[in-house]
Amino acid sequence: MTSSTASPFSLFAPPYQELMAIDTDEDFPDDPKTRGGAALVWILEKGHDERHLERIAGRPGGIPLLVMLPKSGTVSRVRSRVLKVLEDARPQAVLPFHPRPEVGELRLLLRAEPEDLAGEVLDYLWWRGLRLRQENRQILRRTVELSAELRTLSALSRGLYISRRALGRRFRRSGIPVPSHWLQFCRLLRACIRLQNRHDSLCRVASSLGYPDGFTLSNQMQRLIGIRPSAVRKRLGWEWVLEAWLYQEWLEGGLDIWLRGFPERHDPPDLDSPARAKTKPQPPEAVRERTGSKHPRVRKRAM
Repeated sequence: MTSSTASPFSLFAPPYQELMAIDTDEDFPDDPKTRGGAALVWILEKGHDERHLERIAGRPGGIPLLVMLPKSGTVSRVRSRVLKVLEDARPQAVLPFHPRPEVGELRLLLRAEPEDLAGEVLDYLWWRGLRLRQENRQILRRTVELSAELRTLSALSRGLYISRRALGRRFRRSGIPVPSHWLQFCRLLRACIRLQNRHDSLCRVASSLGYPDGFTLSNQMQRLIGIRPSAVRKRLGWEWVLEAWLYQEWLEGGLDIWLRGFPERHDPPDLDSPARAKTKPQPPEAVRERTGSKHPRVRKRAM
């Protein structure tokens, strides 16, 4: 961190009491869970040169972008390239100029529950590089929507009018996590949003989403995402939760598509093959030479 007030970038992170100026080239933590809950604030009044645009375009997943416009009389000076980068960078909010950002308002923006959660999730996946076919995007949209009511994969397949086997094949061909994991994650994502926006107890939140108790919800969250409800309450926003889950799926072999910022990974050990368990890690370049694919491909977990 830097104390310089000249930096156009600030990090707004737990406990959300102040903005912390950061250098343009300062690195973010690698693990999404470590940087979870932080947002990047870009004050355009302080600068928007090419280095700043690269910073915005290359920011890690799970860090929402809050943009503060310059004074009304100088907005016309903002170049079209800046506006194009902003369009591609998927900012969570674009705010009017204010001499001093109000941290209370920023907290409200981060914790706000999306009006269209399914649409926001799909937009985020597209921004991160998961360019799915239209039919699979529609299935994922319905999965997010149905997760508010459904609890099992069988119920999901009936709601989608697709057999469990056909649904699993679609997801495997796309290189994305299995349907059961999507359903359970979407339920957990809803739990995270409620924990941040309501004063309900963990047990009440768990009951509202069909979990038998708060203990079950907490264990499920730890297993799939690697975080506990107590940490979720202290960190605002939902993008970092989705990023933490994708990161976990990538490390465990459930996601077959490499996303920018993820570490190198070799094929996960096959318990039925002792020889495979001894396979040494290979960088993505080596995998591309062998498979001819842009992204490393790995064995899928059972649905």
